[in-house]
Amino acid sequence: MVLHGGPGGGSSPKQYQFFDPLAYRVILIDQRGCGQSTPYASVDNNTTWDLVSDIETVREFLGIDRWMVFGGSWGSTLALAYAQTHPERVTELVLRGIFMLRPSELHFFYQDGASHVFPDAWEDFLAPIPVDEQGDLMAAYHRRLFGENREELLTCALAWAEWERATCMLDPDLGASEPGPQPEAFARIENHYFVNGGFFESENQLLQGVDLIRHIPAVIVQGRYDVVCPMRSAWDLHRAWPEAELIVNTYAGHSMFDPENAASLKAACDRFR
Repeated sequence: MVLHGGPGGGSSPKQYQFFDPLAYRVILIDQRGCGQSTPYASVDNNTTWDLVSDIETVREFLGIDRWMVFGGSWGSTLALAYAQTHPERVTELVLRGIFMLRPSELHFFYQDGASHVFPDAWEDFLAPIPVDEQGDLMAAYHRRLFGENREELLTCALAWAEWERATCMLDPDLGASEPGPQPEAFARIENHYFVNGGFFESENQLLQGVDLIRHIPAVIVQGRYDVVCPMRSAWDLHRAWPEAELIVNTYAGHSMFDPENAASLKAACDRFR
Protein backbone atom coordinates (compact mmCIF):
# COMPACT_ATOMS: atom_id res chain seq x y z
CA MET A 1 0.00 0.00 0.00
CA VAL A 2 1.49 3.32 -1.13
CA LEU A 3 0.32 6.38 0.80
CA HIS A 4 0.81 9.74 -0.88
CA GLY A 5 1.75 12.98 0.78
CA GLY A 6 -0.04 16.19 1.57
CA PRO A 7 -2.59 15.40 2.80
CA GLY A 8 -4.25 16.26 -0.48
CA GLY A 9 -1.29 15.57 -2.75
CA GLY A 10 -2.79 12.68 -4.71
CA SER A 11 -1.02 9.59 -5.98
CA SER A 12 1.28 9.42 -9.01
CA PRO A 13 2.24 6.58 -11.38
CA LYS A 14 5.86 7.66 -10.81
CA GLN A 15 5.63 5.98 -7.41
CA TYR A 16 5.65 2.59 -9.11
CA GLN A 17 9.37 2.99 -9.82
CA PHE A 18 10.38 1.87 -6.33
CA PHE A 19 8.85 -1.59 -6.64
CA ASP A 20 9.89 -4.71 -8.54
CA PRO A 21 6.75 -5.50 -10.58
CA LEU A 22 7.59 -9.20 -10.47
CA ALA A 23 7.55 -9.18 -6.67
CA TYR A 24 4.95 -6.59 -5.69
CA ARG A 25 1.30 -5.92 -6.25
CA VAL A 26 1.32 -2.14 -5.82
CA ILE A 27 -1.81 -0.43 -4.53
CA LEU A 28 -2.15 3.35 -4.83
CA ILE A 29 -5.17 5.29 -3.62
CA ASP A 30 -6.15 8.94 -3.81
CA GLN A 31 -7.09 9.93 -0.28
CA ARG A 32 -10.36 11.75 0.41
CA GLY A 33 -10.90 14.96 -1.51
CA CYS A 34 -7.93 14.76 -3.90
CA GLY A 35 -6.81 13.13 -7.12
CA GLN A 36 -9.70 11.15 -8.57
CA SER A 37 -11.53 10.91 -5.25
CA THR A 38 -14.71 12.91 -4.87
CA PRO A 39 -16.02 15.36 -3.77
CA TYR A 40 -13.02 17.38 -4.91
CA ALA A 41 -11.23 19.47 -2.27
CA SER A 42 -13.82 18.56 0.35
CA VAL A 43 -12.87 18.41 4.01
CA ASP A 44 -16.19 16.99 5.20
CA ASN A 45 -15.68 13.69 7.02
CA ASN A 46 -12.00 14.02 6.19
CA THR A 47 -9.73 13.21 9.14
CA THR A 48 -6.72 11.01 9.76
CA TRP A 49 -8.99 8.36 11.23
CA ASP A 50 -11.34 8.43 8.24
CA LEU A 51 -8.30 7.73 6.06
CA VAL A 52 -7.08 4.93 8.34
CA SER A 53 -10.53 3.38 8.01
CA ASP A 54 -10.42 3.81 4.21
CA ILE A 55 -7.08 1.98 4.01
CA GLU A 56 -8.50 -0.92 5.97
CA THR A 57 -11.61 -0.96 3.75
CA VAL A 58 -9.39 -1.19 0.66
CA ARG A 59 -7.39 -4.04 2.19
CA GLU A 60 -10.54 -5.99 2.99
CA PHE A 61 -12.08 -5.27 -0.44
CA LEU A 62 -8.96 -6.57 -2.21
CA GLY A 63 -8.77 -9.66 0.00
CA ILE A 64 -5.23 -8.91 1.20
CA ASP A 65 -4.43 -10.39 4.59
CA ARG A 66 -1.27 -8.38 5.37
CA TRP A 67 0.80 -5.90 3.41
CA MET A 68 3.82 -3.64 3.39
CA VAL A 69 2.98 0.04 3.86
CA PHE A 70 5.06 2.71 2.08
CA GLY A 71 4.69 6.43 2.71
CA GLY A 72 6.62 9.67 2.78
CA SER A 73 5.98 13.08 4.34
CA TRP A 74 2.26 13.06 5.24
CA GLY A 75 2.31 9.50 3.90
CA SER A 76 4.67 8.61 6.76
CA THR A 77 2.22 10.18 9.23
CA LEU A 78 -0.66 8.16 7.85
CA ALA A 79 1.44 4.98 7.62
CA LEU A 80 2.37 5.27 11.29
CA ALA A 81 -1.24 5.99 12.29
CA TYR A 82 -2.50 3.02 10.27
CA ALA A 83 0.20 0.65 11.54
CA GLN A 84 -0.40 1.64 15.15
CA THR A 85 -4.13 1.05 14.67
CA HIS A 86 -3.80 -2.22 12.74
CA PRO A 87 -0.32 -3.62 13.55
CA GLU A 88 -1.45 -7.15 12.78
CA ARG A 89 -2.04 -6.14 9.14
CA VAL A 90 1.42 -4.65 8.44
CA THR A 91 4.37 -6.79 7.34
CA GLU A 92 6.92 -3.97 6.86
CA LEU A 93 7.08 -0.18 6.83
CA VAL A 94 9.11 1.92 4.39
CA LEU A 95 8.96 5.56 5.50
CA ARG A 96 10.52 8.75 4.14
CA GLY A 97 10.67 12.35 5.31
CA ILE A 98 9.15 11.73 8.71
CA PHE A 99 6.30 14.05 9.64
CA MET A 100 4.38 13.59 12.89
CA LEU A 101 2.30 16.75 12.60
CA ARG A 102 3.66 18.29 15.77
CA PRO A 103 3.30 22.06 16.31
CA SER A 104 7.08 22.53 16.10
CA GLU A 105 7.16 20.91 12.66
CA LEU A 106 4.34 23.09 11.34
CA HIS A 107 5.88 26.24 12.83
CA PHE A 108 9.21 25.50 11.16
CA PHE A 109 7.74 25.19 7.68
CA TYR A 110 4.85 27.63 7.80
CA GLN A 111 6.04 30.38 10.12
CA ASP A 112 9.74 30.57 10.93
CA GLY A 113 12.42 28.12 9.85
CA ALA A 114 12.36 27.07 6.21
CA SER A 115 11.87 30.76 5.42
CA HIS A 116 15.53 31.34 6.32
CA VAL A 117 16.69 28.77 3.75
CA PHE A 118 14.35 29.82 0.94
CA PRO A 119 13.74 33.56 1.54
CA ASP A 120 12.99 34.13 -2.14
CA ALA A 121 10.21 31.55 -2.28
CA TRP A 122 9.02 32.69 1.16
CA GLU A 123 8.26 36.17 -0.18
CA ASP A 124 5.85 34.60 -2.66
CA PHE A 125 4.20 32.63 0.16
CA LEU A 126 3.75 35.82 2.19
CA ALA A 127 2.45 37.86 -0.73
CA PRO A 128 -1.30 37.04 -0.48
CA ILE A 129 -1.42 37.78 3.27
CA PRO A 130 -1.56 41.35 4.70
CA VAL A 131 1.37 42.24 6.95
CA ASP A 132 -0.84 42.57 10.02
CA GLU A 133 -1.93 38.91 9.64
CA GLN A 134 1.51 37.41 9.02
CA GLY A 135 2.07 36.58 12.69
CA ASP A 136 -0.11 33.48 12.23
CA LEU A 137 0.11 32.42 8.61
CA MET A 138 -1.69 29.11 9.11
CA ALA A 139 -4.76 30.92 10.43
CA ALA A 140 -4.54 33.67 7.80
CA TYR A 141 -4.45 31.12 4.99
CA HIS A 142 -7.28 29.16 6.62
CA ARG A 143 -9.60 32.18 6.51
CA ARG A 144 -8.98 32.59 2.79
CA LEU A 145 -8.92 28.93 1.75
CA PHE A 146 -12.31 28.47 3.41
CA GLY A 147 -13.74 31.91 2.66
CA GLU A 148 -16.37 33.07 0.17
CA ASN A 149 -14.01 34.95 -2.17
CA ARG A 150 -13.26 32.43 -4.92
CA GLU A 151 -10.50 34.48 -6.55
CA GLU A 152 -8.71 34.95 -3.23
CA LEU A 153 -9.11 31.25 -2.45
CA LEU A 154 -7.42 30.21 -5.71
CA THR A 155 -4.62 32.77 -5.31
CA CYS A 156 -3.87 31.44 -1.84
CA ALA A 157 -4.13 27.82 -2.93
CA LEU A 158 -1.55 28.40 -5.66
CA ALA A 159 0.81 30.20 -3.27
CA TRP A 160 0.46 27.44 -0.67
CA ALA A 161 1.17 24.66 -3.17
CA GLU A 162 4.06 26.55 -4.78
CA TRP A 163 5.80 27.08 -1.42
CA GLU A 164 6.07 23.34 -0.91
CA ARG A 165 7.02 22.65 -4.53
CA ALA A 166 9.78 25.27 -4.39
CA THR A 167 11.33 23.77 -1.25
CA CYS A 168 10.92 20.08 -1.98
CA MET A 169 14.13 19.24 -3.85
CA LEU A 170 17.71 19.73 -2.71
CA ASP A 171 18.25 21.34 -6.12
CA PRO A 172 15.01 23.26 -6.84
CA ASP A 173 15.80 23.28 -10.56
CA LEU A 174 15.45 19.49 -10.65
CA GLY A 175 11.84 19.82 -9.56
CA ALA A 176 10.94 22.73 -11.81
CA SER A 177 9.33 20.49 -14.42
CA GLU A 178 7.59 18.19 -11.93
CA PRO A 179 3.79 18.46 -12.10
CA GLY A 180 2.42 19.87 -8.87
CA PRO A 181 -0.62 18.66 -7.00
CA GLN A 182 -4.11 20.07 -7.62
CA PRO A 183 -3.63 23.36 -5.75
CA GLU A 184 -7.13 23.82 -4.35
CA ALA A 185 -7.39 20.30 -2.93
CA PHE A 186 -3.79 20.30 -1.73
CA ALA A 187 -4.00 23.63 0.09
CA ARG A 188 -7.47 23.22 1.59
CA ILE A 189 -6.95 19.67 2.82
CA GLU A 190 -3.46 20.32 4.19
CA ASN A 191 -4.57 23.43 6.00
CA HIS A 192 -7.65 21.65 7.38
CA TYR A 193 -5.52 18.89 8.86
CA PHE A 194 -2.86 21.23 10.16
CA VAL A 195 -5.14 23.67 11.99
CA ASN A 196 -6.76 20.62 13.62
CA GLY A 197 -3.47 19.10 14.75
CA GLY A 198 -3.92 16.10 12.49
CA PHE A 199 -6.85 15.02 14.66
CA PHE A 200 -4.42 13.42 17.11
CA GLU A 201 -5.18 13.26 20.82
CA SER A 202 -1.75 14.67 21.67
CA GLU A 203 1.13 16.17 19.71
CA ASN A 204 3.36 13.16 20.43
CA GLN A 205 0.75 10.47 19.80
CA LEU A 206 2.74 8.76 17.06
CA LEU A 207 5.93 8.74 19.14
CA GLN A 208 4.05 7.41 22.14
CA GLY A 209 2.53 4.64 20.02
CA VAL A 210 5.85 3.17 18.88
CA ASP A 211 5.56 0.15 21.19
CA LEU A 212 2.58 -0.99 19.11
CA ILE A 213 4.77 -1.35 16.01
CA ARG A 214 8.21 -2.02 17.47
CA HIS A 215 8.17 -5.57 16.11
CA ILE A 216 7.48 -4.50 12.51
CA PRO A 217 10.58 -4.40 10.24
CA ALA A 218 11.02 -0.81 9.11
CA VAL A 219 13.30 1.50 7.15
CA ILE A 220 13.26 5.28 7.57
CA VAL A 221 14.78 7.26 4.67
CA GLN A 222 15.63 10.89 5.42
CA GLY A 223 17.25 13.63 3.36
CA ARG A 224 19.76 15.50 5.49
CA TYR A 225 18.70 18.83 3.97
CA ASP A 226 14.96 18.27 4.00
CA VAL A 227 13.42 21.61 5.01
CA VAL A 228 9.80 20.47 4.56
CA CYS A 229 10.10 17.68 7.12
CA PRO A 230 13.44 18.35 8.84
CA MET A 231 15.57 15.49 10.10
CA ARG A 232 14.74 16.27 13.75
CA SER A 233 11.51 14.30 13.39
CA ALA A 234 13.16 11.24 11.84
CA TRP A 235 15.79 11.40 14.58
CA ASP A 236 13.17 11.60 17.33
CA LEU A 237 11.33 8.64 15.85
CA HIS A 238 14.51 6.61 15.49
CA ARG A 239 15.53 7.31 19.10
CA ALA A 240 12.14 6.05 20.26
CA TRP A 241 12.30 3.14 17.80
CA PRO A 242 15.94 2.09 17.37
CA GLU A 243 14.83 -1.21 15.83
CA ALA A 244 13.86 0.76 12.70
CA GLU A 245 16.80 1.38 10.38
CA LEU A 246 17.47 5.07 9.74
CA ILE A 247 19.13 5.95 6.43
CA VAL A 248 20.29 9.57 6.20
CA ASN A 249 21.11 10.78 2.71
CA THR A 250 23.68 13.57 2.76
CA TYR A 251 22.85 15.02 -0.65
CA ALA A 252 19.06 14.94 -0.52
CA GLY A 253 16.15 17.13 0.44
CA HIS A 254 12.51 16.23 0.93
CA SER A 255 11.40 14.70 -2.35
CA MET A 256 11.23 10.95 -2.86
CA PHE A 257 12.58 11.69 -6.33
CA ASP A 258 15.82 13.28 -5.10
CA PRO A 259 18.30 10.73 -6.50
CA GLU A 260 19.72 9.53 -3.16
CA ASN A 261 16.28 9.22 -1.60
CA ALA A 262 14.96 7.35 -4.62
CA ALA A 263 17.86 4.88 -4.53
CA SER A 264 17.41 4.25 -0.80
CA LEU A 265 13.67 3.70 -1.15
CA LYS A 266 14.14 1.25 -4.00
CA ALA A 267 16.81 -0.64 -2.04
CA ALA A 268 14.50 -0.90 0.97
CA CYS A 269 11.66 -2.23 -1.16
CA ASP A 270 14.00 -4.71 -2.86
CA ARG A 271 15.11 -5.96 0.55
CA PHE A 272 11.54 -6.63 1.68
CA ARG A 273 10.29 -8.27 -1.53
